[in-house]
Amino acid sequence: MGTVLLSCKKFLDEKPISVSTDQTFWRNESDADKGVASAYALLRASLNTNGMAFYAYGDLPTDEYNTNEYRLGDVAKINWSVSVPFAETGDRMMKLRRYDLFYRTIDQSNRCIQFIGKMTDDQFSSVAAKNNFLGEAYFLRAFNYFYMARIWGDVPLVVQSVNITEAVDLPRSPQNEILKQCIKDINMAISLLSWDYSNANNRAVRANKGAAYALLAHLYAWQGDYANCTTAASAILDRKFYQYENRASYLNIFKGKSAEGIFEIAQSDENEGNTTGISFYTLKSPYLTTNTGNALFIINQNTLSSLFNDSQDLRFQKAFALTSTTDPICIKYSNITYTSGQNVTVGVAHNNIIIFRLADITLLKAEALAALGQYDEAKNYLNEVRTKAGLNSWEGTNGNLFEGIIDERGRELFLEGHRFYDLVRLGRKTGIMKFGNDKMGQGDFNAGKYYWPLDPALMSINKKLTQTPYWRSKM
Repeated sequence: MGTVLLSCKKFLDEKPISVSTDQTFWRNESDADKGVASAYALLRASLNTNGMAFYAYGDLPTDEYNTNEYRLGDVAKINWSVSVPFAETGDRMMKLRRYDLFYRTIDQSNRCIQFIGKMTDDQFSSVAAKNNFLGEAYFLRAFNYFYMARIWGDVPLVVQSVNITEAVDLPRSPQNEILKQCIKDINMAISLLSWDYSNANNRAVRANKGAAYALLAHLYAWQGDYANCTTAASAILDRKFYQYENRASYLNIFKGKSAEGIFEIAQSDENEGNTTGISFYTLKSPYLTTNTGNALFIINQNTLSSLFNDSQDLRFQKAFALTSTTDPICIKYSNITYTSGQNVTVGVAHNNIIIFRLADITLLKAEALAALGQYDEAKNYLNEVRTKAGLNSWEGTNGNLFEGIIDERGRELFLEGHRFYDLVRLGRKTGIMKFGNDKMGQGDFNAGKYYWPLDPALMSINKKLTQTPYWRSKM
C-alpha cells in the first residue's frame, strides 16, 4: 500500500464528504485517504449505536447474557416488536431496528468507489496506493451489506452514490441478491488490496487482503456454502500473516492491533474510546471503579459452566473474573482509563471492536470441514485452538463435531459479536437451539424470527418497504 497520510489517531475523525463538495474535493491522495477514512468513521458510528449495537445484535439475544436494562432486556429476549412512538427517535429499540447509519457508510463507500476510480494514477504516490483505497471502499460496502443481511435478511440494494434530492424509494432486495453483490465486491477488494500495511499503526483497523478473505469466509458460512468457505479461510491460514496471541496475555487482543487481529474497529487510542459501550454494561468494581454494584448485563451461569467445563482453560482464567461469586463478569473490555471533571470521575473504555481474528477463522474452517464430512482435518483445526488455550484434544463423535466446534467458538469468542450468528448456523445445520431462556424455539426459528423487524418509522419514510415476514403480524 502507498503512503497512508492520516494517522490512526486522526483518521476516524474524518467527516463524510458532502455531495456539494464532490466536484472540488477529489484532487489527490490525501483527499482519497480522507474519503475512505470517513467511511470507517461512519461504520464505527453504526456499530456503536446505543454505545454497543455490535454486541446487541451479536451477543445479547443468546445464551450468554440477560439484562433488565431498559429496551436492552427486550433485545435480549428477542422481543423486537415492542412499540415505540415515532417521535422517540432516540429510543434504543428504534435505533437498532433502523439501518440509516449503515446506508450512510454505504453511500460514502459508493462515493469513494466512484470518485477515486475516476482519479488518474499520477494523483497518487503509486498505483498500489490508489488500488488499496479502492479496495478498502469495496470491502466496506460489502461488509455493511453482509452485516445488514445477517440482521434483516432482505434490504434495499444501492450501489451508486445518490444525491438526497434525487433519492427514490426502493424495495427490499432478496438476501441472495445482496450477498451476490457482496461476493462481487469482496473479490474486487481482494484483487486490489495488499497484505501488508505501509503504516504499521493501521494494522487491522484498515482493511487488507486478509480482512477481505475473512469477510468472504464468513459470508460463505452464512450461506451454508462450506466448500467456498474452506477455500477463503485457507487463503488466510496458509499465508501465515497472522499469529496467535499468547493465551496467557489473552486480554491484549481486545486492546487492539494484536498479531491475531484481522479486522477491527479502532477505538483504543487516547483520543478514542467511549463512556457508554460494552464495558459499562459488563464490568463492575474493581475493573470499573465507577460501578460499585452488580454488572448491568448478567452472565448466564449455566452457559458459563457448560462452555468452560475445564477450569484449566486459559481463556476462562484470563477473560473472566469473580467466577466464584453469584455475579461473575467477562473482563475482555477492561482497558479503562479515568478522567475527572466537575468533581465527577468518568471511566473511558479503550477497547477495539474485534470483528475478525485468527482463532475465529481457524474455527470457521474447522466448522466448514466438519460440515463437509472431513472430520479428521476439522478436528486438527479445532484442536489447534484448544491447544493454545491449554486444553486437551476434543473428544466426541463425528456426529456431534459440528456442534462441538460451535461450542468452541462460544468459548473462544465469548462476547465478541459472533454468538448469535453462530447459533443461527448451528440451528440451520443441526436443528439444535441454544439461544437460551426460551428466547427462540424451533418453530419460531424456522419462521425466521432471527431476522430483525424494520422499525415502522422507516416504512413511513419509504413506502416500498415491507415488514420482515416473521414480524408482520406482530408490529
